[in-house]
Amino acid sequence: MNYLSERSEGICLLRLLHFIRKDRKHKNLNNKKIIQLLPYQPPFLFVEELTQVSENGVEGFYTFKEDEYFYQGHFKGNPVTPGVILTEVMAQIGVVCLGIALLKEEVSKNQKPQIALTSNEIDFFLPVYPKERVKVVSEKLYFRFNKLKCKVQLFNENNELVCRGTISGMLKPNEILK
Repeated sequence: MNYLSERSEGICLLRLLHFIRKDRKHKNLNNKKIIQLLPYQPPFLFVEELTQVSENGVEGFYTFKEDEYFYQGHFKGNPVTPGVILTEVMAQIGVVCLGIALLKEEVSKNQKPQIALTSNEIDFFLPVYPKERVKVVSEKLYFRFNKLKCKVQLFNENNELVCRGTISGMLKPNEILK
């Protein structure tokens, strides 16, 4: 091989690497786009902000509004966020948002994911009250055959552990919506 062919092969390789990196940037979803792709809407959307998203986990926040529908009856005169809602917050941020990020090439505005919670095991330690902002930290345990299992923790504003556990779900791209 002569110098010119080695040099041109090197230039071609550099161009190819640049194209791959440029293309990869376009396929990464930003945090706001992930939230837009969630298959939920108020009053059952419990994701306000994502601060970290990687292939290994996600971190996000939600603030419980004083007028949330579930506070009317849980509990009379002493509103406390139900455990099932805390579990839903952890599932939406810790599993669904992460799943959308992992399926980034297969989901879009017209092709939102289908989601089914398959199992969860959660331990609760502290109550959450109206107007509290909570942080969810999720760590991917595995993602294979469209099943995502995560270790998930929820913290209050004082960074105290409110609840933790594992949540699993099945995620697959939906048929293209027309």
